[in-house]
Amino acid sequence: MTENIPGTKPALNKTSEEITVTINGNKYQAFNGEILLEIAIRENIEIPHLCYDASLPPYGACRLCMVEVITKGKKEMVTSCTLRAKEGLEVITDSPEISRHRKTLFELYLAQAPKSEVIKSLAAHYGVTKTPFFKKIDKTDPLGNKCILCGLCVRVCNEIMGAGAISFVNRGPYTVVSTPFFKTSQVCLGCKACAEVCPTNAIEIEDIGDTRIMKSWANTKVKLRQCPVCGEYYAPENLFQKINEKLDPPLSEEIRDVCPKCRSLSISRKEIDAAFK
Repeated sequence: MTENIPGTKPALNKTSEEITVTINGNKYQAFNGEILLEIAIRENIEIPHLCYDASLPPYGACRLCMVEVITKGKKEMVTSCTLRAKEGLEVITDSPEISRHRKTLFELYLAQAPKSEVIKSLAAHYGVTKTPFFKKIDKTDPLGNKCILCGLCVRVCNEIMGAGAISFVNRGPYTVVSTPFFKTSQVCLGCKACAEVCPTNAIEIEDIGDTRIMKSWANTKVKLRQCPVCGEYYAPENLFQKINEKLDPPLSEEIRDVCPKCRSLSISRKEIDAAFK
């Protein structure tokens, strides 16, 4: 997940035409078609965001990254994660209108995810510490009242991992993210990609012995693979098999079952062979 407040610097895409864009009155180097939010992150220009992750196509769900585009003196609010750079593009990231928009959104997110320390911290950074909106805290919520329904976990599970283990359930104010019928999943890979992209740390996963428990997903249990050298459990069995089937050429038998840590320690073939005896 990209940090909520810019800190990382995406590399320039040098395969595109070099252009100049104007952000808050200052000119910056960019490339034609580059995502404006990525330019801002690279240049340490602060734009809050929650639903953007570089591994997925942007779709502007959280609306926090709104900026004003100035065209012939007219201003239009658009999401910076879906805005593509072009020559002469001019935007403002912190106008009074943008600030009012963000304040309302933060108030809504504080109500939607009242237990999320990420939301509290980000909202406070922009001067919002309380909300006029109210949502009753659900003590049985498997996502700990931290989910903002950004959809990143659903998208990474479907679009990248191809598992489809979770989805949006119900409608309107009753919408939640969960497994089908709130039952344990038979297709979950236990990859933890959902937790990695979650911007509010809402997803709970725990490894106990040879089992990974997807606590937020109806306590779905996934078996872990054990390294024959060090004895550590290091990868979900189903995920290991799925990846191994796609490797071409495949890993050699000497190292196929060995965990990445042991591989990196340059264990001799003799030691590996001994571990299988």
